[in-house]
Amino acid sequence: MLQKIYRLSENGTTIGRELQAGATTFAAMAYILAVNPAILAAAGMPQAALITVTALTAAVSTLLMGFMTNYPLALAPGMGVNAYFAFTVCIGLHVPWQSALGLVFVNGCIFLLLSVTGVREKIIAAIPHQLKLAITCGIGLFIAFIGLKNGGIVIASPATFVTHGDFGTPSVLLCFGGILLTAILVARRIPGAIILSILAVTLIGLVVSNGQGGTVTTMPGSLFSWPSSPAPTMFQLNFDLLLHDFGKALPIILTLLLVDMFDNIGTLIGVTERAGLLDASGKLPKAGRALVADSLAAILSSLFGTSTVVSYIESASGVEAGGRTGLTGAATATLFLLALFLTPVILAIPATATAPALVVVGIFMFQSVAKLNLDDFTETAPAFLIIAGIPLCFSIAEGIGLGLIAYAVLNLVTGRARQVPAIGYVLAIIFGLHLTHTLIARLF
Repeated sequence: MLQKIYRLSENGTTIGRELQAGATTFAAMAYILAVNPAILAAAGMPQAALITVTALTAAVSTLLMGFMTNYPLALAPGMGVNAYFAFTVCIGLHVPWQSALGLVFVNGCIFLLLSVTGVREKIIAAIPHQLKLAITCGIGLFIAFIGLKNGGIVIASPATFVTHGDFGTPSVLLCFGGILLTAILVARRIPGAIILSILAVTLIGLVVSNGQGGTVTTMPGSLFSWPSSPAPTMFQLNFDLLLHDFGKALPIILTLLLVDMFDNIGTLIGVTERAGLLDASGKLPKAGRALVADSLAAILSSLFGTSTVVSYIESASGVEAGGRTGLTGAATATLFLLALFLTPVILAIPATATAPALVVVGIFMFQSVAKLNLDDFTETAPAFLIIAGIPLCFSIAEGIGLGLIAYAVLNLVTGRARQVPAIGYVLAIIFGLHLTHTLIARLF
């Protein structure tokens, strides 16, 4: 039955490999079960309910994506978007979280409209294959940077922005050792290299000091827990802000739309390119279905009671473990549901253990740089801005925006304006307005 539903033989994979890949993806993104509730709780939302809602939303959305596309993509409430929701919208602009959820719902409906009409698919088609490769590389650096940051190998510095962490700290050394272990296992083609490394570092962390009087891995107080009720957040959205202060609601909706759209598009391109799902011309088959799936997921997230659900860059870890079909996502979704009863165990996996997986996945994705044609400077410069911009701006959307603006301008002034489709110029203008909105606000 599974062979028939997911066309495993046709995609060159097996049930065992897909289940292993699903477990790897889950292990790499399980942190969302702790991080998303903590961030949204700052906006006054009930944290216990959010743990349940986060797991349910991730599971349902991932199953939906697998059912509609048969792609190995996992979805969950987006990092960055949740921070914007909590700290900018709710705290900074004093918008009640119920009204903010209503704006997320509207954002999802606009997404769905753009997807059904084919506009989002045309946006993806308007991005040249060279820039799609650059997006993959940029996301790879972004993932690796997040991993290095989570493991304490890279830290903030007021003098140099970033610097190396304290390698005299056992937890930092353990993380670096985990990177080396993962790389060795991958190089020797050991099956399940990434998840084996996560498990090994987690176990070693039980006896390694975290420098604060405890150990890197903390033994959970219990193995099982009963899920909290999602009722405090589920179906609690309202449209009061939209109805009574449209001028305040509109900029929030537009920002959500722009960030969510290009975070999703960037992830979709990056992960599917690495999985070998793009065709010879760099186009993604069934892109329309994928975009409709994540649009429906965005609507579901507002109904369940969390910030916007997006495709997760950590899906790349499952791809590198051999995942090629929706069965990978089904396995990941099942583990999210099981996690509702195993929350203490899941939360015991430290960032030190998952950080090496992110770094190695980033290395895998950066390998696409070898496919770039660097002879044409009008394509090299935009590609470089994307590759550098995504990690340095700490935003997939902003990095893509820098590259698309540069691509449109360079082709326009070098007499090759027709090489850029009309929608490419529209995107460049939109990103230009987005990046300079504070200047425009001062002028007008």
